[in-house]
Parts: sequence; C-alpha cells; structure tokens
Amino acid sequence: MTSILNNPIFQDAEAAREHLESLRWPDGPVCPHCGNYGKIYKVKSKKVRKGVRKCGECRKQFTVTVGTLFERSHVPLNVWFQAAYLLCASKKGMSAHQLHRILGVTYKTAWFMCHRLREGMREFSPGPVGGDNKVVEVDETYV
Repeated sequence: MTSILNNPIFQDAEAAREHLESLRWPDGPVCPHCGNYGKIYKVKSKKVRKGVRKCGECRKQFTVTVGTLFERSHVPLNVWFQAAYLLCASKKGMSAHQLHRILGVTYKTAWFMCHRLREGMREFSPGPVGGDNKVVEVDETYV
C-alpha cells in the first residue's frame, strides 16, 4: 500500500505546477489580467522561471498561480499541495505548529500557509444562520 503523498504532484514542484495548470486551464491558458485566451505565449529564457507566460493583448506576464491563494509565495507549489492535503485529510484539523514539524518549514511559513488555505476554504457569501426561513434558538449562559 502506497501513500498518496508519494504522488509526483506532492514531490516535485514542476509536476505540481503542471497539475495546477491542467486543473485551472483545461482548455489552455487564460490571461488573469484581461481575460484573453488566444494569444498567450510561453516566456522562454534562462533568466525567467518555468511556467511564466505572456499575454499578446495586454503584454503582461503571469503564471498559473496569479489570482490564487498561492500567488506571491516563495513556498514551492508541491509543499502547498502537501499542506492542503494534510489540512483537509486530518479529522480534527491541524495546527500550524504540527504542519511546521511535518513539512519542515518554519513556523511562520506554516502559519501563513494555514491562514491562506483556511481563508480559501471559507464560504464567500454565507447565508443566514440556520438557513433561509429557519428558526434559530439561543439560550443565555452566565459564566
């Protein structure tokens, strides 16, 4: 029996980037700045990191992480995927301190990652407590 964490997307940053591209852009890359999907070019240079693209319309560079919770992070994408898996797979949640010990990152980095991942899982437009047209009963408690 093998662990799911042995999957290449959890071990290699390049495989993780390609996986995120296939999830986010199933029909090809889309510019997050102007929405163009026709004239997108890969930037091929030794000075530029892999996965950088340039829009032919607005002339801005971008990667697959622009507009996601992974944006502007120096943490490799495969470590982000490991953190997301561990947070979602744990039954009772996971503290940033435990994540820092498991992933081998600093506590500050683990806290930052937990914060972003939890914010990304939050409901954007929560409805009324209990649901529409539902009664919510609250008792008073004195402590």
